[in-house]
Amino acid sequence: MMDAILKRCAGLDVHQETVVACVLTGPLERSPVREIRTFGTMTEDLLELGEWLVEQQCSHVAKESTGVYWKPVWNVLEAFDLSLLLANAYHIKNLPGRKIDMKDAEWIAKLLRCGLIEGSFVPPLEIRELSDLTRYRKKLVQRYP
Repeated sequence: MMDAILKRCAGLDVHQETVVACVLTGPLERSPVREIRTFGTMTEDLLELGEWLVEQQCSHVAKESTGVYWKPVWNVLEAFDLSLLLANAYHIKNLPGRKIDMKDAEWIAKLLRCGLIEGSFVPPLEIRELSDLTRYRKKLVQRYP
């Protein structure tokens, strides 16, 4: 059994069209209460997700860094009063103890609750925007030399 260090936290499993959120709450010495909800990935859906996480009084939220789908979720949620953590998917998949039938969002939440997720570096918004513009310019230059 892993020792919990966070009373209220959430794990997010981000897909192209949905975000599955698992919130774990409760005293550190007991098994947490679990609530799972699914949200869309449009801006209004992500704002609803952020509001729900704040209503649940989550202090910390973790998500995997697979693909590019995490980026809009991160961009919307960073406007809320949440401590966001971007986890390396390879690291999470290789931690021992995962049950086969456990949903990814719940597994991420359980690891976060026990302090077992190392966050990846996420540059500040200005740097991310500059990086996106540079990538877009490179694509245009290659397409229309």
